[in-house]
Amino acid sequence: MARRVPASAYLIALVGWLWMGLIASAAHGATVTLPDFTELVERQGRAVVNISASQARRTPARQPFQIPELDESDPMFDFFRKFIPRTPEYPGPDPDDQSLGSGFIISADGYILTNAHVVEEADEIKVRLADKREFDAVVIGADARSDVALIRIEASGLPHVVLGNPETLKVGEWVLAIGSPFGFEQSVTAGIVSAIGRSLPDENFVPFIQTDVAINPGNSGGPLFNLRGEVIGINSQIYSRTGGFMGLSFAIPIDVAMDVQQQLRTKGRVERGRIGVAIQEVTRDLADSFGLPRAAGALVSSVEADGPAAQAGIEQGDVIVRFNERAVENSADLPRIVAAAQPGSRVAVEIYRAGAVRKLSVAVGEWQDPEAEPEANRAVGAAAASNRLGLELALPTPAQRRERGVERGLVVQRADGAAARAEIVPGDIVLAMVVGGRQLMLDKVEDFERIAAGLAPGQQVTLLVRRADATSYVSLRAAK
Repeated sequence: MARRVPASAYLIALVGWLWMGLIASAAHGATVTLPDFTELVERQGRAVVNISASQARRTPARQPFQIPELDESDPMFDFFRKFIPRTPEYPGPDPDDQSLGSGFIISADGYILTNAHVVEEADEIKVRLADKREFDAVVIGADARSDVALIRIEASGLPHVVLGNPETLKVGEWVLAIGSPFGFEQSVTAGIVSAIGRSLPDENFVPFIQTDVAINPGNSGGPLFNLRGEVIGINSQIYSRTGGFMGLSFAIPIDVAMDVQQQLRTKGRVERGRIGVAIQEVTRDLADSFGLPRAAGALVSSVEADGPAAQAGIEQGDVIVRFNERAVENSADLPRIVAAAQPGSRVAVEIYRAGAVRKLSVAVGEWQDPEAEPEANRAVGAAAASNRLGLELALPTPAQRRERGVERGLVVQRADGAAARAEIVPGDIVLAMVVGGRQLMLDKVEDFERIAAGLAPGQQVTLLVRRADATSYVSLRAAK
């Protein structure tokens, strides 16, 4: 008969095995140490500069970071704000507005990168080097959309940074910033990469690097280094409720900044591509509605008439999955990829339509006025009817058609149940329904009622809804 071994014996053996492992690790010197930044700072700190920009006061002074007519409890009060107060108030008779920022030398002949908002409308720019020398600087060019500026000082033989590749950056990697927070020059802070490719409101051309590196007013325009001493970003923005650091910092990838500065240097302005579509994120529900194998790509919610996309054959309801040989994983990827394309060039685009991938070719247009571009659409905002969708529709009046710029569709009279939960409201125009992977345009109330009556309990339906100037797809499930 086999002899049973007590459970306690197994426990003792396990503890002993773990203990021997720890002893063995210690014997082999297996210790965890934090990175040493001293050599990096000594080697690269000489290329980081302090920037002081001033302009003759043209408007009444305002306290820094104040937002007129907004209470501090308002969510918009503490949204993303730039590091440097644009018009700080001084108690004395000083006639100028001044701002402090940072920058870094990218070539020995005096070219310096910084943020556009640091030198915005400056009448005089002073650059102070790490060795205390001061120079007057001139602006070669500035691009407010990417918040990148190129300035130059008359000097030669200057120390300059080494540039890295942000595409090799990994979340969790150690990074370091050098700058002049609150005017304290050559201040060093360190942290890790929190996220990459981060999209920010109204900044859809820059895939920001998010870090937890301590950044404060005065760090704007300063470099973000990796452990190899390479610049991989320009510190640009923070998220804050107070105006000071709260653990969320955002940097412009250096490859984006270098492309901008090259165009500023050679053309004096930045050219960006456009194709004339409004897009939205592909959610899991939308992916199911359109028969996509996974929730990826950019869903085309509207196409500009006679624009580059329309001429290429891109249609409303298509999902763009590749553009110019680059995969489009999220809708936020597409504006950056399109903007990077050369205006006038013809590029390949892959779309998903009716269960199949199709390849098209589009002639890229040039992006001009941000106000003229179709706004990136968002899911429509809250308001019954006898059908399972909770919608009561009617034919729009001629005035409503003119006001919304539509020739077809049905206007929402009431929205309850599933429609209300999907944030559809009276006054919205329902242009089409996507059922079973097919998009059906709506011209008659009878057509909608017939389709709605045939829905099974819990069946998923996607509606194409227009509100004001925006058109977007909204998914909802029929009531059970």
